[in-house]
Amino acid sequence: MTLASEMRSAVTPRAALLVIGVLALQLLFIASYVGALHDPTPRNVPFGVAAPGLGGEQAAQRLNRLPGDPLDARSVTDEAEARKQILEREIYGALVVNPEGTTDTLLVASGSGTVLASSLERIITAAELPQRRTVRTLDVAPASDEDFDGLSAFYLVVGWCVGGYLLASVLAISAGARPMNIQRAIIRLAVLALSAVLGGLGGALIVGPVLGALPGSVAALWGLGALVVFAVGALTLALQALTGIVGIGLAVLIIVIAGNPSAGGAFPGPMLPDFWRAIGPALPPGAGTWAARSIAYFKGNAISGSLLVLAIWALAGTVVALTVSSLRRDNGTPGKPIGT
Repeated sequence: MTLASEMRSAVTPRAALLVIGVLALQLLFIASYVGALHDPTPRNVPFGVAAPGLGGEQAAQRLNRLPGDPLDARSVTDEAEARKQILEREIYGALVVNPEGTTDTLLVASGSGTVLASSLERIITAAELPQRRTVRTLDVAPASDEDFDGLSAFYLVVGWCVGGYLLASVLAISAGARPMNIQRAIIRLAVLALSAVLGGLGGALIVGPVLGALPGSVAALWGLGALVVFAVGALTLALQALTGIVGIGLAVLIIVIAGNPSAGGAFPGPMLPDFWRAIGPALPPGAGTWAARSIAYFKGNAISGSLLVLAIWALAGTVVALTVSSLRRDNGTPGKPIGT
């Protein structure tokens, strides 16, 4: 057999296409992560200003004129309202002006991300200097001492996402990428649901009672974890039902390449470029990270939108997987395994 024929036998057109796909994912991975994270800069961060009379509006206008538009400042009635909006995750910080002195109070919430809290402190300190005023910083929703840079919620959700698409991938490797009929699709979804419950509980216990990395309700984190794992797994099963083994790569594209750098983990959303800032909340890693931080540091506030996003992914993945599988005719043979 000649070398050329050996090459044709060893590298089939299908294999060549898969290699090209992997190369494309590799380059997209680099472009997405470096593009999102190489220059974290606060842009239009929702921010409150509390001051007597028209002072709040005037100070907000002054902050909105800062070079680079780091803040989206708006007037709030008083310090209590500023705290309320921070804890409800409507704003990321607030400046409380002291009319009887030259030292104002900056309210931040490092539970939303310590990097952004530090950036707000730097921005406001510099903005106050020309006014001959100083600031003292008060953290109203501090990150746990065991949660370095507020990253534990992000890593927790990444672990849940990995579990979701790896489980769906293992099912494809062991029994064929496309289930042969709807009964087998239901079985795969049932296995995924059981794994999601166990994975959600395990992750909640590890970051909570075992490591003490995140405060908050273990039960709430458990429920969130189960939803994240199932949503990502159902998405992967749906993509596999539609495209076969290529579905694993598509899941990696959506969850890992697009989802992880836009999740607001290392740098919260207001510090990301516009594209990643826009897509992050709509993808499972971003929705899961927001919800986990809300559970841990904000008494579960502002969590319904993220849960809805995850529920939509879970439902859509389930419906697509079942629908596509129901259209396949079972010929009594098992699904074709990978590599055959």
